[in-house]
Order: sequence, then C-alpha cells, then structure tokens
Amino acid sequence: MSKPRIIFAGTPDFAAEHLKALIDAGISVSAVYTQPDRPAGRGRKLQPSPVKQLALAHDIAVYQPLSLRNEQAQEELRALEPDLMIVVAYGLILPQAVLDTPKLGCVNVHASLLPRWRGAAPIHRALLAGDTTTGVTLMQMEAGLDTGPMLAKVSTPITSDETSGELHDRLAALGSKMLVEQLPALLANSLTPQTQDDRDANYANKLEKQEGLIDWQQNAELIARQIRGLNPWPVAFTQLGGESLRVWAAEYDSTDRDEEPGTVCETSKRGIAVACGRGCIWIKTLQLPGKKATHAAELLNSNNHPFELGTKFE
Repeated sequence: MSKPRIIFAGTPDFAAEHLKALIDAGISVSAVYTQPDRPAGRGRKLQPSPVKQLALAHDIAVYQPLSLRNEQAQEELRALEPDLMIVVAYGLILPQAVLDTPKLGCVNVHASLLPRWRGAAPIHRALLAGDTTTGVTLMQMEAGLDTGPMLAKVSTPITSDETSGELHDRLAALGSKMLVEQLPALLANSLTPQTQDDRDANYANKLEKQEGLIDWQQNAELIARQIRGLNPWPVAFTQLGGESLRVWAAEYDSTDRDEEPGTVCETSKRGIAVACGRGCIWIKTLQLPGKKATHAAELLNSNNHPFELGTKFE
C-alpha cells in the first residue's frame, strides 16, 4: 500500500492521547472526526474537544458532523478515500455505511479486556465491580456495540487504591502504545481476529450523578470501591444536615463497629471513621458545601467541623 490515508475519530482526553501517540510516531493522519463543540465552564462558552484542539495544533483537517447517519456526512467521508478509520471514544454511532467506507474498515481502541465491559463507562464499571485486572482491546468494528472481533489486547492489574481517573490515564498510555505498535500489522491486514464470547460480556452503563449517593448500610469494601470508581466524576457523596458532602478518598477497614451504619465512630490523624453495614470507612479527603476538597485530618484540626463522635450521615 502506498502512503495510507488514516482517519482518526475521537473526542475526550483519552482519545487525544491516542492521536498524540500517532503524531509523535510520525504517522500521517489525513483528517480527524470529533464531536461538535460543547458549552463548558461558568460562562458556558463553546469549547472544542481535546482531540480538535490537538488536531488544529498540527494542521490536521477537522470534521464535526452532528451525526454520521445522513448521506451528506457519509459522502464527505467517502470523498476522503480513507484506507483505515481509527476510533477512540468518539461518542457517535457509526452506521454500516461508514464502517464499510475505509478499505480496511474501522478499528476501535476500547478501555476494557473485551468482552468483559462493553459500552460507555468500562473503566468505572471495572472498579465498581471490584475487578483486579483490566486493560485495552484493539477491535475491528461492526454494527453491534463493542461486539467486533478482537485484534490485540494489553492487560494490567488494578491496584487496591486506584481511582478511575488514575486508571484512565494508565489505560490511555497503554492503549496509545498498543495502537502504534500494532498499526503496521493492521495496515498489512495481518492481525488474526478473535471472536468475542458474548457469554462473558457485561454492559458498562453510562454513569449517573445519583450513583454517587453512599448507602452506609452496604459493606465498607463496596463503598470504598464506589468512592474510588466515581473519582473524579461524578464523585461519591453523603448527606449531613440536609447538605451534600463529597467524599473524594477513603479506605475501608474490615473491623465491625457497634454504631449504626452512617455514624461517625472514630476520628484521628487517619481520618474520619464511619460505621457501615459491615466494617467501616475511613474518610481521607472530603469536600464541604461551597468549599474545596480538604484532607480529613486538616478539617479535624479546625475549630469548627461537624464530625463529632455520634454524628450520623443521612
């Protein structure tokens, strides 16, 4: 094949890391597809996606269709005569007409060891489920959601204190490296596809803010996973005096407490211990309403804090 025409489709930081890896490796990207600019920040001004910002900085043409289902957008893609489309967290559905346009089809880098977690939030769901291993998968795309044949995988252990934000960054680095390493074989069409076993698949539903509400009747280990898995978004929270307190970091303790679940049962330099259905949670970092996130030990040293022994979260 002469110089291949590669199209990259992606939107958030995770995708931008993969595009950057291609650029840094000297791989020519003919065009970038990314979602339309969205309002963000206090002023709600339109903001370009991280992928768009990176593409413009490297003089790569950017396309931002609202949908790829209409004929105009599909004709625009066909006019680019792509050999391969690389898709990473794009956020738009690719209809069959688009999947069939590149000569080598469309491939996707997905942040899970497929078929374990298909769908929108594989990193968070892996942490919430207590998975001890995850990774990234290079997949040939087809009409189903993350159901296509697998072309390559890289696995990594999940550490016991890792947040979804930290795991996101590690998987972005792993996926980027894998993509660059596998690209020559991908372009040569020499990778061996492996069919996914649908029996092992789970759907990683998109996160909802209300999933952050802590139920202190639960096992402390599950609550600790919730706190790690929802950091940095939407962030776990609890209620005290009718107001929400965000819990950014905590560790679980298997020691059962006599107090009712949700009750502050100990305070020390270690943090704020809260009784759970089983065991307890030591809150390490939390955020009071209208305040910045603060270490629990620092709050306990202040003269005005609401965490006296016996205080009960709602």
